[in-house]
Amino acid sequence: MTSHPQKFLNAPNDDVAIRVNGLSKIYKAQGLSNQKNALNDINLEIPAGCIFGLLGPNGAGKSTLINILAGTVMKSSGAVTVWGEDLDKNPRQCRANIGIVPQELNIDVFLTPYESLEFTAGMYNIPRHERKTKAILEMVGLTEQSHAYARTLSGGMRRRMLVAKAMVHSPPILILDEPTAGVDVALRQKLWENVRNLNDAGVTIVLTTHYLEEAEELCDHVAILNYGEVMISKTKSDLLKSAGRKDINVTIPQNQKRQPMPAAIKALNPILTTSGFIIRFNPEETSSGEILKTIGNAGFQIIDVSTYQPDLEDIFLDLTK
Repeated sequence: MTSHPQKFLNAPNDDVAIRVNGLSKIYKAQGLSNQKNALNDINLEIPAGCIFGLLGPNGAGKSTLINILAGTVMKSSGAVTVWGEDLDKNPRQCRANIGIVPQELNIDVFLTPYESLEFTAGMYNIPRHERKTKAILEMVGLTEQSHAYARTLSGGMRRRMLVAKAMVHSPPILILDEPTAGVDVALRQKLWENVRNLNDAGVTIVLTTHYLEEAEELCDHVAILNYGEVMISKTKSDLLKSAGRKDINVTIPQNQKRQPMPAAIKALNPILTTSGFIIRFNPEETSSGEILKTIGNAGFQIIDVSTYQPDLEDIFLDLTK
């Protein structure tokens, strides 16, 4: 697989691919007084060159945000810049700066991948001598299928074809809306490889997904939306650290489990288990070594130790429950 066939625009001076300030979207039912706040005064910065995970349960506002960026939904208030361009002042260039891969497989099954990309390039008014159709198909691994009708392609190939269509006009930002929904494990891995290669080539990736292990695997920045608000937005490493807890599971001999719990251990608020106990602690305040030393000094023999730190799914559930 090759790198991207065209050189991208230089990143904005502030290295922010997408900036959202005070963005709100209110849907009003016609003839009725009630309304729905799909987005409620949100602020968000997506750094240029990153893989950014936009997470949230159904109805959190992810699709509304994407549709505003795509120009298919009008915002109620707030400011949006896309690759340095103001959405209000230059909406056409904002849309040109983004390629969107929708969740639905909306392709013309009677066109080949080559024909589909050529047609899309024509829609963007790209001159024939500037089109990079063959290079883009090679990039997404569809060279051999370039002249096969889309109806003969597998689901994973169709997904890659949508990625190729979104990259026809060489946008510096690619938004992937649930790209692996309904895709088996092998095809998911192939799509992940495509995403990484595009990002290595300089594309800023915005990924929405309900597969939290996918976000944890791919993304280096994560934002979690719920009820139209940004609950948190951090680098993945900072987000995982912010959980503020870690578990250390200690196995002790059977005879010691029947002994009274020493005061030093009681002070650690142990959770009793069939094999011993679990100590839950904040890794920024103390360390596993200090806890094990306390347990040893209290006279306990440690047979086995295992640790557990919350993953992205734990944090997501805590924030959206």
